[in-house]
Amino acid sequence: MEPVISTVPLMQLASGDELALQLYRFVGTTPGKKVYLQSNLHGAELAGNAVIHRLIEWLSTLDADCLRGEIWLVPVCNPVGVNTRAHNFSSGRYNPYDGRDWNRIFWDYEQVAEDIPAFAQDYLEADPDAILRAYRQEILTHFQEEVAALTTPSGVAVHHLYSTRLQALMLDADYVIDLHTSGNRGMTYLYYCEGRAESARLFGLDFAIWLDQYDGDAFDESFMKPWIALERAFAQLGREIRFDIEAFTLELGTAMQFDWGSVERGLQGIQHYLNQKGVLEGVATLPIDARETMLTRTSQMTKYHAPAGGMIQSRVEPGTWVKAGTRLYSLLCFNKIGQLPQIKEIQAEHSGLVYDVAINHSVNQGEYVLAILQPDA
Repeated sequence: MEPVISTVPLMQLASGDELALQLYRFVGTTPGKKVYLQSNLHGAELAGNAVIHRLIEWLSTLDADCLRGEIWLVPVCNPVGVNTRAHNFSSGRYNPYDGRDWNRIFWDYEQVAEDIPAFAQDYLEADPDAILRAYRQEILTHFQEEVAALTTPSGVAVHHLYSTRLQALMLDADYVIDLHTSGNRGMTYLYYCEGRAESARLFGLDFAIWLDQYDGDAFDESFMKPWIALERAFAQLGREIRFDIEAFTLELGTAMQFDWGSVERGLQGIQHYLNQKGVLEGVATLPIDARETMLTRTSQMTKYHAPAGGMIQSRVEPGTWVKAGTRLYSLLCFNKIGQLPQIKEIQAEHSGLVYDVAINHSVNQGEYVLAILQPDA
């Protein structure tokens, strides 16, 4: 099975150069679900590109009869972010034109929908597949207003232009997987949305985090929030319904490098997920014990920030379980008041797993140092 390769225009630069995306579409002989995967939305988060490359190689060895539906793959999905540099450091987390986080800019139908509860009332007795088709059409119809704005004489800002053209590729998908890494040093894990815990376990990672709190219009959140809102509206009317619509952010280790262990685990997790969701038929993938995945939630994550400016001399590694009172790091603090330098010992407020730590050992007061999560009881 060979992919259909196409180029998707993004924006023209002042120099006349054109920025574009490369899309790889694998189309099965049998209709089915649309799966959309992308990588490198933040410039320093490279490992997802290796996962997509491996997926392209793997899918190319399969027969089209093995695929039900389509799989769309977009590596290096943010050319501006990927090419952003400060000396040797690849940042690319924030749009240099307006300072916005590249992953907090996406259109969310829930915010513009006229009346989702009324839609649920109208379709209260309808077949789930009919509801899904009608609601998706509602979303796509409203999104056309965003698309139309791109060609108006007044134009749109860079973040609007970019987000609209990227979302146009995935808005009609059934399953969305956004490949990231930590912006620092991190582990391999998954973010998932309400009601999708069992599917999150299919990736077979050490832990998965439920997005029970949102901090902006992230790519996966903007895709899922309208569907979650509809499910809640039906629940309020006494009908429990769970649509087969899912989105995940897969975190693949450390920034600015290919963590090959994370790449391999991410690849195997995606293969197993596609197999278990029925996208693939007759394809052997490595067995995964989904029961081993620890579940937690964003409200149970604690970020530690430096209580003073200084240099971090020692710090626990990602993957370390700590108890309350455990020393997390030592901070060497200089001063300009005629005193000797001091060492501050920073201890854990509660037990949990250290899953992310800052790359830089030099911190100003208030800067991020590390993060700890607590598992669900």
